[in-house]
Amino acid sequence: MSDQPKSFQLSRAIHDYLLAHGGRPDAIGAALIEETRSLGGVSIMQIAPEQGAFMGLLARAIGARRAIEVGTFTGFSALCIARALPEDDGQLICCDVSDEWTRIGRPFWERAGVADRIDLRIAPAIETLRAIREDGAFDLGFIDADKPSYRAYAEELIRLIRPGGLILVDNVLWQGTVVDPAAEGENVEAIRAFNDWAAADPRVECVMLAISDGLTLLRVR
Repeated sequence: MSDQPKSFQLSRAIHDYLLAHGGRPDAIGAALIEETRSLGGVSIMQIAPEQGAFMGLLARAIGARRAIEVGTFTGFSALCIARALPEDDGQLICCDVSDEWTRIGRPFWERAGVADRIDLRIAPAIETLRAIREDGAFDLGFIDADKPSYRAYAEELIRLIRPGGLILVDNVLWQGTVVDPAAEGENVEAIRAFNDWAAADPRVECVMLAISDGLTLLRVR
């Protein structure tokens, strides 16, 4: 559930403590988390609140103006990124295939005053990315969608993100099963393959962090 610690390394008490000392969502973000929680087990797809705060801080730190998100779900990650972009010309392109789930987040984007910064495109993400021809025109990318397509999404974002920009990739530890030889299945195998590729690709600098379910930072060279 989205109100439980997503990290397999944190107790509930430690999770509450770290949120209390930086990263707790405001009333709008908390309301969106609660709305998502009401969906039931699928709410686990929402990023953790501390991850949203971290991503917003990174966006501000690199002076991001234009960003692309692959996988929006109910819109909490989009809310966090969009809030970190400039009010005058900030733009976040959100790629998702679900009008049903993304519709949940739209009223919260409005309440936060960031709806005009968000360009939601309902279509297969790879098609949306390939249709964008502005190579190197974006500062930040975030991938949190179907795991077998992670590398394809990252390849497109390496093209679209400027040198020095960041690509953030979610779920790279897959609840710790990436190191369990007994764990099988399409998703965990895709995550392992992506992690190996990202760590070795000379076009990016790669750091993996144990935030939530694992977050990889790729800095485009």
